[in-house]
Amino acid sequence: MAPTGVSNQDNTSFRRVSTPYRKIYMKLLQEKLSVYDAPQKAKAAGVYPYFRAISSEQNTEVMMHGKKVLMFGSNSYMGLTNHPKVIEAAIEATKKYGTGMAGSPFLNGTLDIHKEFEAKIADYVGKEDAMIYSTGFGVNLGVVSTLTGREDYIILDEQDHASIIEGRRLSFSNYLKYRHNDMASLETQLKKCDPDKVKLIVTDGVFSMEGDVANLPEIIRLAKKYNATVMVDEAHGIGVFGEGGRGTCNHFGVTDDVDLIMGTFSKSFASLGGFIATDKVITNYLRHHSRSYIFTASITPASTAAASAALDIMIAEPERQKHLWDITNYALENFRAMGCEIGNTSTPIIPLFIRDDYKTFHVTRDLLDEGVFVNPVVSPAVAPHDTLIRYSLMATHTKDQVTRSLEAIEKVFKKYDLLK
Repeated sequence: MAPTGVSNQDNTSFRRVSTPYRKIYMKLLQEKLSVYDAPQKAKAAGVYPYFRAISSEQNTEVMMHGKKVLMFGSNSYMGLTNHPKVIEAAIEATKKYGTGMAGSPFLNGTLDIHKEFEAKIADYVGKEDAMIYSTGFGVNLGVVSTLTGREDYIILDEQDHASIIEGRRLSFSNYLKYRHNDMASLETQLKKCDPDKVKLIVTDGVFSMEGDVANLPEIIRLAKKYNATVMVDEAHGIGVFGEGGRGTCNHFGVTDDVDLIMGTFSKSFASLGGFIATDKVITNYLRHHSRSYIFTASITPASTAAASAALDIMIAEPERQKHLWDITNYALENFRAMGCEIGNTSTPIIPLFIRDDYKTFHVTRDLLDEGVFVNPVVSPAVAPHDTLIRYSLMATHTKDQVTRSLEAIEKVFKKYDLLK
């Protein structure tokens, strides 16, 4: 090993670093990254809140270290991850097709059930065609990065999901950002655009951290005024909003005016993967240019069949959606009465603002000690002054479970003086 400041035989520079136990040589990359010690500090303080192992199915109650815990940190809005019909569909598809595709849809990775499910999804959300991707993240990455050219424009809400932001970063197009759900700000950005160039507005339908809903009617009005294209991410809207859970576009009656509808299978569909639904002109282009579609192995047979079965249940059992809204309204009413700061949410995603990173970690730990699993959301996922606890509901939660969680939250929030 070469001394400090001297290269070894492969010209890799090393530096010697002292530890209490031994002396080691550290490459420059590891030396640079070693200054990131926030996780270690949180672990030392006993408040590290991530990668908490669950030893049971994803349900309203889960097992952690031999103890039952109420789950209010899941995105399974319809509560279908352990539904017998969904599980059976996944098992039967695995028996018939095997465990994986061993290739992308572009080559050997297209099955008949993929094509059937694409047609089913397109019909469900009211579009001409649909494409299935391996993940929801891959959908936004592959669609947003592909559709527009160097002289075109991508216009994003400042609180759009990270996958949309990453897709924009891969694009060579001009980038404009408008203030969150601020339609005057959106119009200001549209006015900056060359009227003869493509303008792609991309927004979440339901914003994943704070649970508020995009002003789709006004976005459509502005898109028509400035001849812009609209793409809506329905990851957190499908199953929750609209007839049969068809999402916010259906809820607002703007499906025909929205050009591209995106969704994931990892939430209400109780599986893994994602889709883009649009017209055949756009899918024809995406099938031959979208890199996260062409160069990623296809969604597994089990995931495809499970998502398809979940869709059937969502349509056949509208009482699930009704119950979800009943307990959502019950929780919202009680959080407000309790004095929690919950922002502008009107959905099963309820942010409980803490506005301090480490206090958020402490609250998360204490709630788990009380038997309630919630998710901490800290910077950089949100601004440092917007840190929060993300509390989310499933259609399978009972009113009693919600009440028990409210009691635990009130107890812990009083401890930290977080109630108004």
